Amino acid sequence: MKKSIAIFFILIFFMAGCGSDNSPTTSNSNGTTQNKYIEDKGSDTLVNLALIWAEKYQLAHPDIQISVSGGGSGTGITSLTNGTVDIANASRAIKDEEISEANNQGIDPNEIVVAYDAIAVIVNPENPVDRLTVEQVSQIYQGLITNWKELGGEDRPIVCLSRETNSGTHVYFLENVVRMGDSDSKVLFSQETLLLPSSEGIISEVRDNPNAIGYDGLGYVTDEVKVLALSQGEEYVLPSEATVKDKSYPIARQLYMYTNGEPTGAIKDYIDWILSPEAQQYVLDLGFIPYRSIE
Repeated sequence: MKKSIAIFFILIFFMAGCGSDNSPTTSNSNGTTQNKYIEDKGSDTLVNLALIWAEKYQLAHPDIQISVSGGGSGTGITSLTNGTVDIANASRAIKDEEISEANNQGIDPNEIVVAYDAIAVIVNPENPVDRLTVEQVSQIYQGLITNWKELGGEDRPIVCLSRETNSGTHVYFLENVVRMGDSDSKVLFSQETLLLPSSEGIISEVRDNPNAIGYDGLGYVTDEVKVLALSQGEEYVLPSEATVKDKSYPIARQLYMYTNGEPTGAIKDYIDWILSPEAQQYVLDLGFIPYRSIE
C-alpha cells in the first residue's frame, strides 16, 4: 500500500514537471513553433508608446499576449542580458560594455530603431526666459549658472530637475548636453540636481515650481509647461517633427527595441507591425516622430 502511494505521488510530480513551462506556444503556417507570450521591458520614455502598440496588436491578434513595463533603458537592457525579456526598450543606444556583458551571457543584442524623439528643455510658464544655447543649458546643469537673472530672467535660484541614472534619457542628456558631446569629458550633473523617477514627475514639478528647469521626451510634454527654443549655432529652434527630421533641433535621438539576435516567429511579426504605417501613426499621435513613413 505504501509503495503504491509513493508511486502515485511520483507520477503526480512528474506530470506537473512536464507541464511547468508557462510560455504558451502555437504553430504558424509552416509548422514551426512560435511564442504567444512576449515580455517587453525598459525605457520609461517608450513605455506609453509600447503600451499602445501592445494593446492595438493584441486586439487584432487575440492569441498573442504582450506584457509591457518600464523601469528605464538600463533595466530593460539588463533584463535582456539576463534572458528574462523578449524585447528591451531603450531611449539610448546600447553601450559597448553592455554588449560585452550580454555576449558573455550568450545573448546577441539586435538593435531596431522604432521612432525618433526630441529632448525638450522645459521651464515654468511664468518664467520669462524662452530660449537658451545648449552651452548655457550645460552650464546650468553643471552648477555654473545658478540664477535666472544671469540668463535675462528674474532674480530667482535655478532648480535643476533630471531623470534618475537608470534612465536612458538621463544618459543621453548627460553625454550630449551636459558634456556637449565630448566623449572624453568626465563632467557630471551638479550635486544640487534633483533626480525624479518619471517623465510625468518632471512635468509636474516644472508646472508647480517657477524656479525649475527640466528636460523630457517631446511625447511627454504638455501645455502646462513652457518649451525653450535651443541653439547650437546662430538659430534658436523649437522641437517638432519638422525640426527633428531636418536636424535643425540640436538634441534629438533615436528610440530602440533590442532583441536577442534577429527576431523570429511571433516577436518578428510584432516588430514588423510596429514598423508598419498603422503602428507608426501611434508614434505621431503620442507626440514622437515616426521612424517609417505613415503615408
